[in-house]
Amino acid sequence: MLITRENTPRWLIFVIDIFIALSAVILAFLLRFNFNIPESELKPMPQIVFYMALIRSVSFVIARTYAGIIRYTSTGDALRVFGTVLAGSLLFALTNLVTYFMITDHFFIPFSVIIIDFLATSFGMITFRLIVKLAFLEFRQPEGQKVNVVIYGAGEAGITAKRTLDRDAGTKYRVLAFIDDNISKQGKKLEGVDIISPARLDNLLATNTVAQIILAIIHFDPVKKQELVDKCLTYNTRVLTVPPMIRWINGELSFNQIKKINIEELLEREEIKLDEKLIAGEITGKTILVSGAAGSIGSEITRQIARFAPHRLILIDQAETPLHFLELETSEYNQGSGIEFILCDITNEARMRRIFDNFRPDMVYHAAAYKHVPMMESNPAEAVATNVRGTQVIADLSVEYGVKKFIMISTDKAVNPTNVMGASKRIAEIYIQALDKKHDTLFITTRFGNVLGSNGSVIPLFRSQIEKGGPVTITHPEVTRYFMTIPEACQLVLEAGACGKGGEIFIFDMGKSVKIIDLAKKMIQLSGLMLGKDIQIKFTGLRPGEKLYEELLNVNENTIPTHHPLILTAKVREFNLNEVKPDIEALIAMVPTHTNFDIIRKMKQMVPEYISRNSVYEELDK
Repeated sequence: MLITRENTPRWLIFVIDIFIALSAVILAFLLRFNFNIPESELKPMPQIVFYMALIRSVSFVIARTYAGIIRYTSTGDALRVFGTVLAGSLLFALTNLVTYFMITDHFFIPFSVIIIDFLATSFGMITFRLIVKLAFLEFRQPEGQKVNVVIYGAGEAGITAKRTLDRDAGTKYRVLAFIDDNISKQGKKLEGVDIISPARLDNLLATNTVAQIILAIIHFDPVKKQELVDKCLTYNTRVLTVPPMIRWINGELSFNQIKKINIEELLEREEIKLDEKLIAGEITGKTILVSGAAGSIGSEITRQIARFAPHRLILIDQAETPLHFLELETSEYNQGSGIEFILCDITNEARMRRIFDNFRPDMVYHAAAYKHVPMMESNPAEAVATNVRGTQVIADLSVEYGVKKFIMISTDKAVNPTNVMGASKRIAEIYIQALDKKHDTLFITTRFGNVLGSNGSVIPLFRSQIEKGGPVTITHPEVTRYFMTIPEACQLVLEAGACGKGGEIFIFDMGKSVKIIDLAKKMIQLSGLMLGKDIQIKFTGLRPGEKLYEELLNVNENTIPTHHPLILTAKVREFNLNEVKPDIEALIAMVPTHTNFDIIRKMKQMVPEYISRNSVYEELDK
């Protein structure tokens, strides 16, 4: 069969095209004269047919209409055929004019025949290609073996998604329906496929085996997206997403770019509206220093800041490889602002002083910190050295060198801390709060919970465990956490930093806390696996210093709203620098001794609400 060959010979396609052209000429004469061609028109007909066939042959050779692979015929191929046939028909019309005005007083080819021939030839050649393409697709993948797909969104992205499936994977998938919220589209057809309302989705999934739903709505309401995914998972239907148009390759969507939805997308909230004019006023043309710049938060802050065209970015981190990768990445979006990559430990005061002396930053975003709770529980001296001493070094230098604003990235674990990491961050908060009252530099703290996809997040761990076949390990069936996407958290950091007047602790609205076991179950389902059959969940017990529930406010604190609905200001007690500094100096002096219990005892004295949990240091609370 023709369609079973790997590539149909070009000469055969050329012969078929000529046959279609000859048939079109004859059909044109028959239609023109109502299938009763008069004798006067029959006599010159062989010459006309020969001439038209000759022109068609030459034009087909010049345009190489036979060179395309028929089973992959695209819109471009059809347009090329149409253009070639049109060019030939225009030449016939020109021949008519020449013969009429210069040779004889009548037209060589009746104009009506030229028009009918043009339509018949175009239709015949394009239809031939489409029939072969459809036959090939059906031969390769019979209709009964195709996988049913539903596309959510009957807009441009939805149409593009369908055409991408038809082009790149049409032998495997059949688009069963489009779903769209727009009432004016419902009940209609799009490229031969029904457009239905979301209310009919349940029935569609219940009565058909739908393998996948493709979300082709770029700005999908997060609540609706969550509901849709839950419904699809009930029917074991996978959910895929079309990436934003800006990420399409050369403006064209590739099948491989349609990816399965990930858990981060399901935990997103409505897009944050920032006061970009206010932020730009703080950043544009200024020198900005970011500590911990190669970390998950620091690197995103860097990306966000770069959008506002600072004069210079000073990026500091002690992790060599991540800093190197950040340097490679920033070369893509750096638009003229100078960026300095400095490998440095923030506790090295001499090195930090040289940096401040050389660059004189206007603003400091302090994201450098040790943050893994179990690791810091085993190494409290290191937690104090980096989180307390490192903060002190940068804060003191900010005062000395006249930094306008110092924005510290803190954590919800600093509230009623149950671990060394949280307590060390709370002490750092206390120090910069006390500094704010004594100096011109404005010290601002931002406090939020876990960020999705960060180096310390459970999500990369779960994803790795699922890929390996499990088990997925969870510390406790009741453990919950607040989550926020990294871009969302960093946008709010910039907003809070821009509007801060000094001394505030800004609390971000983290939404609802998420039960970790529910998160794990959903990730397993999104991977197409069945809990208990394909993969198991294993409970390992709370780790040292870990608590079941995170809090964003101290029991003695309350909040007041700000101009932004997602940012609140914590009403906290004030601290006197003269009282705080001796305690901090004494705590830092204990670091070289590495006497863990003495260090923890001092920290508990400084932060009375620090009560250890699941830790060897619990005995100090008795």
